[in-house]
Amino acid sequence: MDRNLVFPRSIRYLIAVADMHSFTRAAEALFVSQPTLSQQIKQLEELLEVQLLDRSGRTVRLTAAGEVYLHHARRALGELNAAKRAIHELQDLSRGTLRLGMTPITDYLAIPLLEQFNARFPGISVNTLEMPQDEIKSALAEDRVDIGIAFSSTLSTEDASDDIDSHILFVETLNLAVGQDHPLAGQVGPMSKHALEQEPLVLFNTDYALRRSIDLYCLEQGLNPPIAMEASSLSVIIEMVRLGRLATILPDTISCAQQGLHSISLLPELPHHTISLICRKGTYKSPACQAFVDVAADWSSVRCPMTPSHRLRPCPMIDVCAHTKPGFGGEDDVLQGAAADASET
Repeated sequence: MDRNLVFPRSIRYLIAVADMHSFTRAAEALFVSQPTLSQQIKQLEELLEVQLLDRSGRTVRLTAAGEVYLHHARRALGELNAAKRAIHELQDLSRGTLRLGMTPITDYLAIPLLEQFNARFPGISVNTLEMPQDEIKSALAEDRVDIGIAFSSTLSTEDASDDIDSHILFVETLNLAVGQDHPLAGQVGPMSKHALEQEPLVLFNTDYALRRSIDLYCLEQGLNPPIAMEASSLSVIIEMVRLGRLATILPDTISCAQQGLHSISLLPELPHHTISLICRKGTYKSPACQAFVDVAADWSSVRCPMTPSHRLRPCPMIDVCAHTKPGFGGEDDVLQGAAADASET
């Protein structure tokens, strides 16, 4: 019998007497005096207003009411023991759940991170919920998600929230993306911003942070590109561009990962964007949640930049990367790393 178990003493004493058919032996096993044990069981009987033990014979036996009550007491004890084991499993990460709020863009960019986390902790069930970025913050505040993966401009003037912690994973470049049959598919060097006004675009609708960033860029540059189509699905945008008539603006990693897409840089450049983990400040983080933060930090430090290829998926993680990237050190360090990469090309 576990003496430290959080379970009413009177019920533990009743179970011991029923198992040993003796007050004396039960008291010895529980390291309590017999009068103390008897008093506790008597108080339980008075509380229930029923006799649980038949004390008239040479051995103590359960009454009919005692049999019924003990059946449920053992079930309750079993549930508490199961709960204790479950807590231990959570602590050693052999089980658990994690709810991630993601935008359509971060869905694609974070796939290698999700794959690595699942490989390391296969017992943790991950539920990804796709939503606009503003809704991710609301979902965090309302405890509908544990962590958000955000996508925002490095030049954003939006005030940092007192309720949100943000940890930068990496910086992403935005470029024009066209299909392989598009007239610009052979473009090698950067394209003038004014040429953008000649290209019909398919973009996210204005609910999404990427679209708002593109609109701000166009406003600052005095551009008015024709927007032929708006969508809330990244897959729709990619397929429309792949067909060849429309262009779009996407993170370079996504463009390079898609078969049949060609990435073209713009001058002046679109603002770089950060991919960050966001979570509520000062709240309890489950072991699964903390493990995801730790895996993300490791992943971002060795993440390889994509090179153009015919892959259908974002660049998979590798164990060792020659181009080591900064992790959670801070935005300045990350941007310096991105600038260094740009200077090499």
